[in-house]
Amino acid sequence: MQFMMLMIPAVYQGGKPAPGFKPDPEKMEEMGRFNEEMGKALKIESLNGLHPLAQGARVSFASGKPAVTDGPLIKAKEVLGGYWLVEAPSKEEVVKWAQRCPADDGDIIEIRQIFGPEDFAE
Repeated sequence: MQFMMLMIPAVYQGGKPAPGFKPDPEKMEEMGRFNEEMGKALKIESLNGLHPLAQGARVSFASGKPAVTDGPLIKAKEVLGGYWLVEAPSKEEVVKWAQRCPADDGDIIEIRQIFGPEDFAE
């Protein structure tokens, strides 16, 4: 089964961080060690960190028309900061690894199973 682990970091909430933000190199090293260990237990298909929302854009759809909002003007409570795409035998196994993540206070990891062909078999 494949799962997406979505990192929602506290530092990205409430319109933070300021433009030009870069993660702490020591925290990145610590996360790298975690990823290496998790990769020995689960198959990591992909993983990446994302720039802050202030540097991105959102396309929303209402009344049949797309509307684009650029970075600094986007308002959101929870902002994605990175992800892991993993293959694991169960959600419980992924949860165990998420609990070991060197996350900061206020960070959230959301775990979602990816639809596979077996979900549509009759």
